[in-house]
Amino acid sequence: MAENQVDNVVTETKIPMTTQMYTTEDWWAIWLAGIILILAMIAAMAARPNVESMAEYRAIMEQEQEMAGFRTIAYTEAEARLNAVRARDSGFLKTINDLMARPGRWSTNPLDSLYRSESAAAEIRAANQERLEQATERLNVARANAEEAENRAREANFQNTQLNQEARALLGEWRAARSSHSSARSAANTQPFNRIPTLLGLMVVMALIFSIGGKFMGHNLKNFFIGFPIVFGLAVLSYVIANQETVRAYGFSYVLWGIVLGMLISNTVGTPKFLKSAAQTEYFIKTGLVLLGASILINLIIMVGLPGIFVTWVVTPIVLIGTYWFGQNVIKMESKQLNITVSSDMSVSGVSAAIAAAAASRAKKEELTLAIGMSMIFVVVMIFALPTFANWVGMHPVWAGAWIGGTVDNTGSVVAAGELIGPEAMYVAATIKMIQNVMIGVMAFGVAAYWCLKVEPDRACAAGAAPMKFTAAGALSEIWYRFPKFILGFIGASVFFSALGAAMGEDWAQAMIRNGILAWANGFRDWFFAIAFVSIGLSISYRELKEPLRGGKALILYVCGQGFNLLLTAFVAYIMFMVLFRDVTDRLMGMGL
Repeated sequence: MAENQVDNVVTETKIPMTTQMYTTEDWWAIWLAGIILILAMIAAMAARPNVESMAEYRAIMEQEQEMAGFRTIAYTEAEARLNAVRARDSGFLKTINDLMARPGRWSTNPLDSLYRSESAAAEIRAANQERLEQATERLNVARANAEEAENRAREANFQNTQLNQEARALLGEWRAARSSHSSARSAANTQPFNRIPTLLGLMVVMALIFSIGGKFMGHNLKNFFIGFPIVFGLAVLSYVIANQETVRAYGFSYVLWGIVLGMLISNTVGTPKFLKSAAQTEYFIKTGLVLLGASILINLIIMVGLPGIFVTWVVTPIVLIGTYWFGQNVIKMESKQLNITVSSDMSVSGVSAAIAAAAASRAKKEELTLAIGMSMIFVVVMIFALPTFANWVGMHPVWAGAWIGGTVDNTGSVVAAGELIGPEAMYVAATIKMIQNVMIGVMAFGVAAYWCLKVEPDRACAAGAAPMKFTAAGALSEIWYRFPKFILGFIGASVFFSALGAAMGEDWAQAMIRNGILAWANGFRDWFFAIAFVSIGLSISYRELKEPLRGGKALILYVCGQGFNLLLTAFVAYIMFMVLFRDVTDRLMGMGL
């Protein structure tokens, strides 16, 4: 969306839709994610895992379940074999998954997360041999006891309640022993690794992926290629720090460290121009969100959508109108344009909403700058403050995610804040924010109409001044123009893979989609999010943003409006997700997101 100033007033030159499709980050997020998913599908089909055997394993499981009514030894072993059929374990999919391996856990030496020599691996193997022997002995005893108990129950045709209970208990002990033995065997078979070459390879692949769209969007590719290794290196470092045993125990995730590391640079030496060219927060996060859509069933999106509409489409207009009224009648704002720009920025969706409102009301350039500056300052506070508060008071993750999605100002920050609580909160927060983003076009049309008809009819409705036609067609055109197009990719990916999974059947979908295509897609998604969180930190400089804190009435308006927004959104989100649609919340928590 291009911007220019006429007589120091914010106006917009609208980009034709055909041009948008190859010059905007929303569309490039769709194209890049689509390419990744198509390549993953081709690789999964080429891997050809032994999916035909899954029918045999499933038949054994169904037979045992029907006969016994609980998980017998045969059931458990068939289930293990079924789960072991995975497209990700062979061919090109395995190569890419190995390439995307993240730094591992470590205790005292951070290099342990990136490199392990053969001698170090041998020491670990030797140290765990006794543990493996003990685990093997316990497993054999548990297996014998479980077999004996199961045979007694089987001889009674599983009709004896007491024998069934005894069998269930001993089978549970055997499964626990299997798990312990698997862990001990993994430790006793520890292998050396060197993730530095694969991380360098991944960095090159990701840089090339994003440079494709960057070329068409007019990014400075020279600066991008110079700066991207630093952004990627900080993302790797955020994973390394987060995987230190003590840090991990306290729950300080890579999200936090990515933002903090970025802010350390931006608020000390400052973010140089070449690094800013590589810190494309929205570009990275939107591409990751389209990939996220592939792993979310469409019925889940619909489930969140209904209560989400109440959280956003009801709360957002109330907060916008209420904050504007408060600014005019209580604070007595001198500039109505500044009032509506700040109110829209705070209540709808941050920078995009501020630009739309400023153009619709013909606000001055410095008024738009002030509104955006305050938004950027407070969004940093909210990224950390909201998850901290939610965890402290014990808010349900789904409720907290809906609260964050409806209040934090931009998509990247919403994902970061939600991730600090957990995957369920992140998914709900991102979905709520995408629903809210639809309001940008509605808000822009409403502001322009109000300004033209009520506030400044002589100036705002002068020939060539009105930013849009005040008709039903004009409203729909404005809504579509400002609609975040990457949401189409998110929903499209969800619809496609939901339909593909249903057509393939549960077992094939598990082997080829969840443990094949999506394993690849999710690996890229996590890395895209990691570099996005670093980019958020690199974009935040309090030296540059301190001026908005002197905003006087505008600052008071933002703080009061955001306070109202936080309270009302928390209340409505609680009613929707914890009372009226509690079944949706329970299903979300059981999906294993």
